[in-house]
Amino acid sequence: MSSMVHPNTALFNAEKQLPVIPSCEHFAGSEKLITKALELQDKFGPIFDITCDCEDGAQAGKEKEHAEMIARVLSSDLNKHNMAGVRIHDYSHDHWRADIDILMPAIGDRVAYFTLPKTNNAVNIQEMVDYIKAKAKEHGIEREIPIHVLIETHGALKEAWEIAAIEWVQVLDFGMMDFVSDHQGAIPASCMRSPGQFEHPLLARAKVDMVTAALANNVVPSHNVTLDLKNPYQTYKDAERARNDFGFLRMWSIYPTQIKSIVDAMKPDYSEVNDACNILIAAQDNHWGPIQYDGELHDRATYRYYWQLLQRAQVTGLDIPQEAQKRFFD
Repeated sequence: MSSMVHPNTALFNAEKQLPVIPSCEHFAGSEKLITKALELQDKFGPIFDITCDCEDGAQAGKEKEHAEMIARVLSSDLNKHNMAGVRIHDYSHDHWRADIDILMPAIGDRVAYFTLPKTNNAVNIQEMVDYIKAKAKEHGIEREIPIHVLIETHGALKEAWEIAAIEWVQVLDFGMMDFVSDHQGAIPASCMRSPGQFEHPLLARAKVDMVTAALANNVVPSHNVTLDLKNPYQTYKDAERARNDFGFLRMWSIYPTQIKSIVDAMKPDYSEVNDACNILIAAQDNHWGPIQYDGELHDRATYRYYWQLLQRAQVTGLDIPQEAQKRFFD
């Protein structure tokens, strides 16, 4: 029946859509921390991603062993949800290709994404993506592997639009600490924390510019970490402000107690979720033509907003009313 056309079919053409992915990305470097993160993911459910770190996590001279450890852990039964990605070494490091050579044959069919750090320009990212594509093809992996790119240098910020337009790029991550360091003392260290990280003009401009470039290219903008590890409320407030004031749809976690704070802060408001369900059900019943709801006119423009909101609610673990769950997700 045409009235039951799914919103993905009714509301979008063949153009790239903004990915709906978890709002929290938890970093872990050692085998112990990666294992703990996978256990938490199993406990909480698939509401956050895990980034296994080959860059800062590996000891100098032991890059090969570290990448092999990550490949072993992520190919094991511990990785129940296949929601773990890997940050590889940066373009200037001798081992970035070796990281891919080790990881691709072991976990290329189940790695959630590869994160590329410390880039200075789009040309380098394109070269890295091309290498990843070639290795995937070499090992018979036909799926598109999402690429996350850290925007943490002047050059990367300047070319954020070009980087976001590269095939397979799914996320732009704002790397605040390296970005502040790249200003060579012009931004005080206090601005690595709130409120300075949101209010210093250079940082606010950089965040707005990156988010704009990401969203314009249907790429997810991801916010930097909260340095305060022991105060979940600070993490919550940072995530809330990043989401509501700057448009970030995702945020990094570096400590287990930060995970739920980020997820909770970035969840859609439940009253909006109910409105989304009612509006989308009525729209589907009306063959996706205009409707009135609560005295207001709605059409395809608002339907797209509410469909994206409902998908984010589902990914963050909010309970979806049964009728909407049945129609749109089952």
